[in-house]
Amino acid sequence: MRRDSFQAIADPTRRAIISMLVNQPLNLNTVAENFEISRPAISKQIKILVECGLIKIKQEGRERFCEIQLQKLGEVSEWIEPYRLFWTKKLDALENYLEKGKDIHSKRIKKTRK
Repeated sequence: MRRDSFQAIADPTRRAIISMLVNQPLNLNTVAENFEISRPAISKQIKILVECGLIKIKQEGRERFCEIQLQKLGEVSEWIEPYRLFWTKKLDALENYLEKGKDIHSKRIKKTRK
């Protein structure tokens, strides 16, 4: 089965694993300790992340470490960008509208006080 970054981030457990690994590589036991699901369930989630190319497993002695590979999230970022721009423009327009309304309201209050 072909897996991609969108499939990887579709699951909240996988998103949590990605967030944990952003700061530093962690061994498999440390990752598993942060969840209330079984070790095999975490291993399955990590396997999916490896298949998606978002993490790689490095063997260091007897330990296996998960290391994040954020480059693959670039395709998600590219897909999101038009929506980010759209909503930024809409929210900026809303902010401008509300500021104009606030100015008009302030002018009316000043007129009534005179």
